[in-house]
Amino acid sequence: MAAEGVIMQAKVARLLSRRFGKPILVPKKPLELTDRVSNRKAKIAEASCLSEMAVLMACWKENTFSDKICSNEINIFYKCVAQAQADRNAGSHEEVPAGLLPADKVNKLLKKYPNRKHEI
Repeated sequence: MAAEGVIMQAKVARLLSRRFGKPILVPKKPLELTDRVSNRKAKIAEASCLSEMAVLMACWKENTFSDKICSNEINIFYKCVAQAQADRNAGSHEEVPAGLLPADKVNKLLKKYPNRKHEI
């Protein structure tokens, strides 16, 4: 396993070396950090009411998809969906995972403290 890593490092070093003329891997953009980050939202996708839906599907399967027999499960599922929509509407602010800043705050900080364009 370790030998494979050494082989891969040797291949990358060979591709980047100037021993055989121009290097094969040439960056398209300069290799420097920019003063802004892209505005991507954190994907926190959590499905709600999955257990209620599974119970409803199992009830339908056992009772040949009869709504009258599974009316209790249907009502429980609809209540769960209504509660989830109310929670989503009430908490319209985005939650960011701990330790991460939103992109707009990062951009403000980078504007305040930009990267140096020259060496000291």
